[in-house]
Amino acid sequence: MSTTTDGAATATKTRVQGMVDGRHAESARRRQRVLAALDRAIADGAEIGVSTIARAAGVDRSFLYRHRDLLTKIHTAETEPPATGQSTSPAVSRASLQADLLAAHERAHRLHARNQHLEKRQSEALGEQAWRESGLGAPADIDLLRQQITHLEQQAADLRLQLEERDEDLAAARAANRELMARINAPTRQQERTH
Repeated sequence: MSTTTDGAATATKTRVQGMVDGRHAESARRRQRVLAALDRAIADGAEIGVSTIARAAGVDRSFLYRHRDLLTKIHTAETEPPATGQSTSPAVSRASLQADLLAAHERAHRLHARNQHLEKRQSEALGEQAWRESGLGAPADIDLLRQQITHLEQQAADLRLQLEERDEDLAAARAANRELMARINAPTRQQERTH
């Protein structure tokens, strides 16, 4: 029975060792692909970065972060200027990069100031519009308002006259109603007196 258990343990160790060896071999192949992609990028003068190299080598970025030596090589190659004669583009110096950065910073500052100026003008224009629409601001046309006042005063006078005429009509109707009621009630009172 012990030979069967020993044989199973040996078979398991062999399988596990085979899987470990396979992983090591795959890791070595990936390392070779990363190094080859890095060498190609340096030779071509292409952009060098973790994502770019990982994509070119066909590996995940996490593989590069687990292998610090590869990550260090990529970052070193990323910061080094290209060797003379390897790149077709003009050489970039630190001073020219700093000048470009300074110019970009000044442009950003000018754009920020311009943006604030435009925001202030927009705020003033919206405030002016709200002031006019609320009726609190100075009227735009005094003559037009005077014409409207005259028109409204005339309407008020016409309405007063119409009201007075209706009051007179109502008073006349009431008087006629009283007179008719008095005539209707008068014979009835005389008949009641005689009875």
